[in-house]
Amino acid sequence: MATAAQWVSAARPRTLPAAVAPVLVGCGAGAAILGVHHSPWTAESWLKAALALIVALALQVGVNYANDYSDGIRGTDGAHRVGPFRLVGSGAAPPQAVKAGAITCFAIAAAAGLVLAVTSAWWLILVGAASIAAAWFYTGGKRPYGYAGFGELFVFVFFGLVAVLGTTYVIAERISLTSIVLAVGTGLLACAILVANNLRDVATDGATGKRTLAVILGDGLTRRVYAAMLAAAFLAVLVVGLRHPWCLIALAAALPAIAPVRQVLRGARGPALIPVLGATGMTEFCYALLLLIGLLL
Repeated sequence: MATAAQWVSAARPRTLPAAVAPVLVGCGAGAAILGVHHSPWTAESWLKAALALIVALALQVGVNYANDYSDGIRGTDGAHRVGPFRLVGSGAAPPQAVKAGAITCFAIAAAAGLVLAVTSAWWLILVGAASIAAAWFYTGGKRPYGYAGFGELFVFVFFGLVAVLGTTYVIAERISLTSIVLAVGTGLLACAILVANNLRDVATDGATGKRTLAVILGDGLTRRVYAAMLAAAFLAVLVVGLRHPWCLIALAAALPAIAPVRQVLRGARGPALIPVLGATGMTEFCYALLLLIGLLL
């Protein structure tokens, strides 16, 4: 029987900034559209922001449990694995219990998303359904696209474009060029977290037939892609800064990115890459928080 601490560990807390960050950016972009003097933060706005955060967090934890389940029953997780604790792979929890955990998280996301759809726009139901399906089939089903190098695309679309622009829309009922540019930047940082994760596992994934983008590109090119994603995310800040100068404070988020970029480019491998995930997640969170502040000023 898995302990509560093991369930929390399997939820992979270091990935949660990838869920929180786009909601923060989307809230800031929505407020910028409405204008500070319009006082966008009504009780309804706060409720919508909270619901968007619940959707994002539930989806993130759900996809982590779904990956634990799917990778575990396929045998791609085992004693040779370097990464975070896995419930199924370690034998701490039966597969069906972990699957139920994933489904519960997806149900929470669906419930919160349904309220958002009712109070905002009906088509958000379709977006939510697509998000849940994409989360499951990342490593689930007969042909998981995460095993074919499309994991980063999923993260970019759903934890970048969809999450930022969806939050912007429910706050302001429209999107803007600023929100689109920042959705791209946020999505790239979320992708960088996954790239770092897959770089750490490149040897074991290749041996078990899991063709992640890191396996396809190879070790050296993957490291350069990681650095390029972070650089492009901060380029997005410079672009937005032309219209919203206060957003340039988000460049300070490059400071926590220095150490992980240095480690990756210097060839850190295996367990040495584990701190890179946390540092990249912290970079994304700082990036989003500072952008939120900049957009509100």
